[in-house]
Amino acid sequence: MANFLAALKETIRRLARREIKDQVGKTKRTVARHGREIAKLKRQLRDQEKKLAVWQAQQRKRLNEPRPAEEPLDGVRFSARSVKAQRNRLKLSAADYGKLAGVSALTVYNWEHGKSRPRRPQLGALVAVRGIGKREALARLEFLKSKTGRRKK
Repeated sequence: MANFLAALKETIRRLARREIKDQVGKTKRTVARHGREIAKLKRQLRDQEKKLAVWQAQQRKRLNEPRPAEEPLDGVRFSARSVKAQRNRLKLSAADYGKLAGVSALTVYNWEHGKSRPRRPQLGALVAVRGIGKREALARLEFLKSKTGRRKK
């Protein structure tokens, strides 16, 4: 009787192991397939990011925009009067000037009236806007309007 019970236990154990192995094997294959798909998607994402970087560089060249890299702004000073003078020189509204600088019209108004000062990234944007002429400013505004117009659709 003991041999029968031992043989029965061994048979049950062997069948259970085989069943578990079958189930685990299916799961392993599924996990491996998902891993390959994830790796493929990561490669596609990396390729798309490279293409986007090239496209952005071409747009910057086309519009003569400076690179967004951190430029030293230590020697740059802010003057409320100069912001107003730049805006008047370009003959732009506060809203349009703000679009060029990446801020709101109210922010431009506050800068011009000395109620606030630009933060470091905004100061970099102001320096970039300083060096452009009226035609280029209008071209950039047109580009920005066309870019935002596509998103709304």
